[in-house]
Amino acid sequence: MGPYPCGSAAVGWEGVRSEVQCTAAPDIDGLLAGAGYRVRSSDLCQVAQRLERLESAMVYSSGGGHVDYDHLASDAVHYNPSDLASWVDSMLSELTPADPGPVRQAPAPDGWVDQIYPQPQRAVAARMEEEEDSGIRLVHLLMSSAEAIQRGDAALSGSLIDEMRLLLTRVNTGFGIGKVAGYFVDALTRRLYSVSSPAASGSPAEYEILYHHFYEASPYLKFAHFTANQAILEAFDGHDRVHVIDFSLMHGLQWPALIQALALRPGGPPSLRLTGIGPPSPDGRDSLREIGLRLAELARSVRVRFAFRGVAANRLDDVRPWMLQVAPGEAVAVNSVMQLHRLLTDPDSPGPAPIDSVLSWIHGLRPKIVTVVEQEADHNKPGFLDRFTEALFYYSTMFDSLEAGRANGSAAQQQQATAVAEVYLQREIRDIVCCEGPNRAERHELLVRWRARMGQTGFKPVHLGSNAFKQASMLLTLFSGEGYCVEEVDGCLTLGWHSRPLIAASAWRADDLEDNARPVPDNFIFSSISSTSNTNDSNNNNHNNNDIINSNGSMLRRNSNNNSRSSDSSSQQESIHGM
Repeated sequence: MGPYPCGSAAVGWEGVRSEVQCTAAPDIDGLLAGAGYRVRSSDLCQVAQRLERLESAMVYSSGGGHVDYDHLASDAVHYNPSDLASWVDSMLSELTPADPGPVRQAPAPDGWVDQIYPQPQRAVAARMEEEEDSGIRLVHLLMSSAEAIQRGDAALSGSLIDEMRLLLTRVNTGFGIGKVAGYFVDALTRRLYSVSSPAASGSPAEYEILYHHFYEASPYLKFAHFTANQAILEAFDGHDRVHVIDFSLMHGLQWPALIQALALRPGGPPSLRLTGIGPPSPDGRDSLREIGLRLAELARSVRVRFAFRGVAANRLDDVRPWMLQVAPGEAVAVNSVMQLHRLLTDPDSPGPAPIDSVLSWIHGLRPKIVTVVEQEADHNKPGFLDRFTEALFYYSTMFDSLEAGRANGSAAQQQQATAVAEVYLQREIRDIVCCEGPNRAERHELLVRWRARMGQTGFKPVHLGSNAFKQASMLLTLFSGEGYCVEEVDGCLTLGWHSRPLIAASAWRADDLEDNARPVPDNFIFSSISSTSNTNDSNNNNHNNNDIINSNGSMLRRNSNNNSRSSDSSSQQESIHGM
């Protein structure tokens, strides 16, 4: 191969033209003649220009109809470039009947993108990229603002919040990181600027409404209820008198399924007592009694002997064991769904926490089973930034799962339930982010810590078993979101979204449990209140007449002992019986 006249390799047809222009024509003509080409150097420029036009024409034609390029393949060797130029001209005339114009007007590479991706698609792609960048920026600013709050730099945190509010106008706040960031920006704002309690939780009645919608919109509470009920049902096997103590009655959503399961038990159902703990009704309505009436009606329809007692308490640690009136010989189950974490305190706080005394008297009841369901999260860290970071990623996953359920749901009622369920989660976020010390109620901890705490109090783990796992897995078939997953962890069950566990269910029993307690009389379950009132008590007892509903639904007046004590803010409600 001969040397390049310009001393470097030519690049493309522009290089060919530059090469021709920078070399003396006589020298090139001599080289071409020596190689057997019957052509002059000036002809090479024309061929190069024609080939550029041919390339441009082929690019244009590729966006339209079909063009037959089979005749381009040829084994011929064109020793006369004039013939090659004629061939190029014929191709140009075939591809572009009209002259496409000067070479400099050929479409630039950006034009090819326009042909492959139409302008609307490019706009959507650009918008998505902008939202993604804004989402990443939002997460970074959220972390920076939380860090500034931890350092006490309110001015910096406030300026970062203003920047985040501007960014939120550039993203879709209806789903994804835009929605989650909006809730956390709101919580940070409340913490930074509110004078009084920044995360006011609202009334207990409002909380119960939100709880109900969260129950309907997601499988988490259903998983908790089904798993706990299965453990309770198995613990009650072989017992004729059973007593369930529910730490948060919440419309009684959990108990219809258990009542019906007991009704179908081989050998007949046991006599069931249910003690439901809930907040006092601020409007004068006895909401606990209303729930008891509905459950009694259900128990009557399936022929289960049933008694209900309501215990009104603002806080779970206000409850005392004597309020529950556990009878000798009863098989007792204590049920807590997302309640025990409210009894925790800061890990570095001196002195005992309310959880210690409550677990102690629960153990004293010697229950056959204690079912505990809690959020699988670490929101009780002493450092604000660590707690904020954990909450941000936990609730991002939770909102993702709710969004999947909303997208797959068709009913407008389901859509509305999901929207209200998000408010339920938003209130938790506000509490975690805004409140400190005794004002903070949402103190979620991981399952490994609950295992250690229960073990230290004298409880032994109860394996939830394959039946609970199967029921939980079947429950998920009711939800179209394929990202939900149930996993078994050392005898406990977790429900999560895309491999991240979000809630954990565990079961426990008192390690010194004995079954040799004296039997209870047959009529005790239906006369326990009046029997108690007839006994001598060293304390001053206030005897009040409470309504008791008997098996046929008529109202009887029975004397009831409230055992009211001035130091307690809880009150016992009436007993409701059904069969």
